[in-house]
Amino acid sequence: MEASPPDPLEHRVSELERRFAELISRFADGEPAPARRKPPDVFWALEGLRERIGDDNAGAVLFTGAVNLPTGEHYEWQYGTAVDDMFEADWSDWAGALGALGHPVRLLLLRRVLAGTRTATELAADEALGTTGQLYHHLRQLVGAGWLHSSARGQYAVPGDRVVPLLVVLSGAKR
Repeated sequence: MEASPPDPLEHRVSELERRFAELISRFADGEPAPARRKPPDVFWALEGLRERIGDDNAGAVLFTGAVNLPTGEHYEWQYGTAVDDMFEADWSDWAGALGALGHPVRLLLLRRVLAGTRTATELAADEALGTTGQLYHHLRQLVGAGWLHSSARGQYAVPGDRVVPLLVVLSGAKR
């Protein structure tokens, strides 16, 4: 009579039972259990903000970020402000900066610049950004609002202190 081949499932179950018994015996012999990672504190930034501002005011807003761009550039940035200061400010002063982000082509243009397409010539080659005249119109809007800056050689970049705020505004616009 010919022997039947071993059952792979039976072999796997036997191996699991052996490993489980080994683990049980190790801990029964007084070996410490593996260290467990503390669950992440979901509101770590918020808790730090609360400690800093206390409970005597209307609150504060904080945004922060550490960003590695596809170009290899790295930015770390944070900003906080008291809610009272925000309500006392003239929000209409910020309409130009926000309005400059209100066009799909300008948002695409910012994405392209952050990804490394930096010269006017490279940007003009991208058909999604429109004609050369349209492109320069959008570039002027973004430069005027401070979302881009330009060098004399026709190079464009998002200023380092605007990278994280831009991404925060976009994050806030997501639904």
